[in-house]
Amino acid sequence: MSILCSDMLGKVLVVLLVASLAWAFQALLPPPPRICGSPGGPAVAGPRIKLEDGRHLAYKEHGVPKEMAKYKVIYAHSFGSTRYESAFIPLEILEELGAYVVSFDRPGYGESDPHPKRTIQTIALDMEELADQLGLGPKFYVMGFSMGGHAVWGCLKYIPDRLAGAALVSPSINYWWPGFPANLSTEGYNLLFPRDQWALRVAHYAPWLVYWWNTQKWFPYSSVIAGKFKRSPPDMEVAYRFAKHASEIQKHKEYAVKQGIFESLHRDMKVGFGKWDFDPMDLKNPFPNGEGSVHLWHGDQDWIVPVILQRYIAERLPWINYHEMPNVGHLIMRDPAMTEAVWKTFLAGKKEQILHKEIKRFLL
Repeated sequence: MSILCSDMLGKVLVVLLVASLAWAFQALLPPPPRICGSPGGPAVAGPRIKLEDGRHLAYKEHGVPKEMAKYKVIYAHSFGSTRYESAFIPLEILEELGAYVVSFDRPGYGESDPHPKRTIQTIALDMEELADQLGLGPKFYVMGFSMGGHAVWGCLKYIPDRLAGAALVSPSINYWWPGFPANLSTEGYNLLFPRDQWALRVAHYAPWLVYWWNTQKWFPYSSVIAGKFKRSPPDMEVAYRFAKHASEIQKHKEYAVKQGIFESLHRDMKVGFGKWDFDPMDLKNPFPNGEGSVHLWHGDQDWIVPVILQRYIAERLPWINYHEMPNVGHLIMRDPAMTEAVWKTFLAGKKEQILHKEIKRFLL
């Protein structure tokens, strides 16, 4: 009898083990994306180009017609956002500058097809192909805000000969870039919420766990995905002013992930905070003869991306025009005064006093 009981118990334990493994596998496996334009998938509402590999890239045009433009710019949006983010650029500013701007949904966001093999290099090549298909000419400008800054670093690495200029605005960094001194990256990393430290560790060391980590309910996951990120007082003021547009902002958030959160938010984390093929601090000046310029803007009250790391990048890469904005947080591109200052400095070469004037106006 005892042998039969032991045998039965062993079988039950095996069944439970197999069931647990099956549950764990299902929990780790993200659902397939709902491809826009596919049977049962979301509808396509805006213009798209078809890339050489068959994927589609959705885009939106702003400013003056490209045939009349003095400046042609490709804009890369931030984490959890879309091509509509560039709508924060005042039209009158673009018209004054004679600028044409095309923003696009980065792969997996909005109506752009996911790219399961996405890397920093592939997004730069997507931007180059977008420029070619839209006829922007041999050279164009690029700008990236927050997580979109990774796309600009990719352009500086992989297509520098196509650039007329580049701008990084509150760019996200990767704490594992080899160029950072260990003590400095650790200091910046420790300024993050503990939940974000864990989320980035998972993205870097165990990317196969990213989906599970950011959907499970046992531990706090990414504060940015949860909508509870670390806001400084200047960012809280900007957010307060945008509160009246809450319903519209919510629609944009839903649009951003309508193909699924894995190929948009989670893929962004895996690519951005995983292992890169290059270190931005090893890059050479793409404009050695002064035929263009690279700019980096960062607020000294940015509690999402520590300013101490941007200062070090600016020291390592003295050919970058570094603009540290006093009493400004992460949401530079959400504020009209800041946005105007950035665009006029970037494209028209306005001197620093214009930037300071706009900051003073913002603070008053």
